[in-house]
Amino acid sequence: MSKERTNTKLVKDQDKTQERTQKKDQEKTSTATEYVLEAEKISKAYPGVQALKDVQLRVKRGTVHALMGENGAGKSTLMKILIGLEHKDEGSILFKAQDYTIGSTREALDRGLAMIHQELNPVLHMSVAENIFLGKEIKNSLGLVNYKAMLKESKDLLDSLDIRLNPDSKMIDLSIAQMQMVEIAKAISYNADLIIMDEPTSAITEKEVAHLFGIIKKLKDKEISIIFITHKMDEVFKITDEVTVFRDGHYIDSQLTSQLNREKLIQMMVGRDISVLFPKKEVKIQDVVLKVEHLSREGVFEDVSFEVRKGEIVGFAGLIGSGRTEVLECLFGVTKRSSGKVYLHDKLTTIATPTDAIKNGLAFLTEDRKLSGLYLVLSVLDNIVMANIQKYRKYGLLKDALMLADGDAQKNLLSIKTPSLGQIVNNLSGGNQQKVLVGRWLLTSPEILILDEPTRGIDVGAKAEIHKLMGTLVEQGKSIIMISSELPEVLGMSDRIVVMHEGKKSGELSRSEASQEKILHLATGASLDTFLEEDYK
Repeated sequence: MSKERTNTKLVKDQDKTQERTQKKDQEKTSTATEYVLEAEKISKAYPGVQALKDVQLRVKRGTVHALMGENGAGKSTLMKILIGLEHKDEGSILFKAQDYTIGSTREALDRGLAMIHQELNPVLHMSVAENIFLGKEIKNSLGLVNYKAMLKESKDLLDSLDIRLNPDSKMIDLSIAQMQMVEIAKAISYNADLIIMDEPTSAITEKEVAHLFGIIKKLKDKEISIIFITHKMDEVFKITDEVTVFRDGHYIDSQLTSQLNREKLIQMMVGRDISVLFPKKEVKIQDVVLKVEHLSREGVFEDVSFEVRKGEIVGFAGLIGSGRTEVLECLFGVTKRSSGKVYLHDKLTTIATPTDAIKNGLAFLTEDRKLSGLYLVLSVLDNIVMANIQKYRKYGLLKDALMLADGDAQKNLLSIKTPSLGQIVNNLSGGNQQKVLVGRWLLTSPEILILDEPTRGIDVGAKAEIHKLMGTLVEQGKSIIMISSELPEVLGMSDRIVVMHEGKKSGELSRSEASQEKILHLATGASLDTFLEEDYK
């Protein structure tokens, strides 16, 4: 081969090598541009528990990515790793195409990753502006806080997100939804490229959800990515672009939302078909056990009357702020009534305190299990026996053997997943925490259970178990009053539905006549006399 031909071949080979290198570099650049977060083969173990095993999560820029899974699937653990509250045991994380190893939440914020937690924790006696700039206050040349500048920048930021709030307002005067909007603005103020939203719609109205979704779309337009954690299926299909599912600490799959339906997503989450989410049992409805007449609490609700029969589930529906919870708290003796009468088995009964209610066979599963239900730093056993503690006292001492026996019985009855009864209850998943509360009240042998948002914040599998348990309880002759903001749950589980609007009972529907449209119609204060099915199509 001539020297000239050899040189020509070498040049061609070099060109090909250069082309392959350029192609690889382009692929890397493309991937780096496409994904804001790439977490691969992440593992995390705690003593006796493998929380995550080789999971992955890849989030594209400018998209809303749902992270789904039952409670205990590992979602929270991965989020804690991402924001610096926990350290991974194995695996790699790239954020904006750079190695992502951090040791604190502050480092995460500085890198452009923020999280809005389900349990909001604002500084209540500080202003909106002070909360937005907390830890990064604007200062003047003398090193003093420039509150005027913070007010202006906060107003500009809030206006850009279409959040109509006065930045000088105190946080304590805001609604939960408004506090959530401030948290979003705070995350944006850090120039976050990725925002984690954990159950952001759990305590806000449909109108406020629509506003939140509008803000999320604005964030997408700015190429900001969202990890969206929710148990509400309809939200997944309304707002997200892609879904990743974890189960029992393992990665299951990632798919475009457009390629999924409700049934397929549920099956991915629980590993089995749940053909009946609302397993309503046909139970013989018997005599009236509770009659409430003209119950009122001045300034809160007025003139509410209803009945509950043995073996019946009575649903309470209405928009947030309608007075549903307040009526039943008053019935249970948590608050004092202004007027009204309560009859149990046709006998006029005085219930002035929760102790009176328990003695009369009532039990109350509160709306917020962490705030007003559980003793988070105590054990599963302590929480189960708490409402029935007098049963275990003898000569001033507690009968440990009896407590253990009752605790174990409730654990088995309700299939509570816990390493032991001595486990701190805060370490359990949301669904299992809810079961602990149900077990507590069942030990008081109640005749009537009041369940306020019994499946809020728990996964689809745990919801089905709670619904099944409700059916078993009414089959045994107990009665249930259920408050729920989820209309499919109200319609699926109730024999009768009481609808509230602005502190008044606006109507009552039987199971056969109830529909989502009729409930919404009554919940807005309208009469069924004006109801037209066509208005809701």
